[in-house]
Amino acid sequence: MLLRIDHVGIACRDLEEKIAFYQATFGVTVVSREVNQEQGVKEAMLHVADGEGGGSYIQLLEPLGPDTPVGRFLARRGEGLHHVAYGVSDIEGALAAIGGTGVRLLDERPRHGAMGSSIAFLHPKDVGGVLTELVEAPPRPL
Repeated sequence: MLLRIDHVGIACRDLEEKIAFYQATFGVTVVSREVNQEQGVKEAMLHVADGEGGGSYIQLLEPLGPDTPVGRFLARRGEGLHHVAYGVSDIEGALAAIGGTGVRLLDERPRHGAMGSSIAFLHPKDVGGVLTELVEAPPRPL
């Protein structure tokens, strides 16, 4: 079911500062910047590598305000790992299969994610304390 680790989400207070750090330290390239009002974040996707199942990224997340999920995360835990995202080929099928095992789904249906992907989150208490995201990449143009 899981094709790869799609990305790791890292919560930060200053997106531009963290982008500069990751570029200078690891030589990664920013491939996407978005503001996601629904999730309350400014985000940047930094390309790490390509593999058989697709690309792998670091997603930097800056909250749009203190009362957003990432804003509350920063207030409780500070900067750092926010979630792990796994690539899947069929997100609806993956949600049905995983939900069928008893894992609670934070998203019953996929929603819009970065770079045109479809995403859904699993409840961290049911996945070893890790906020887990499923990502289906958008179809590639012909």
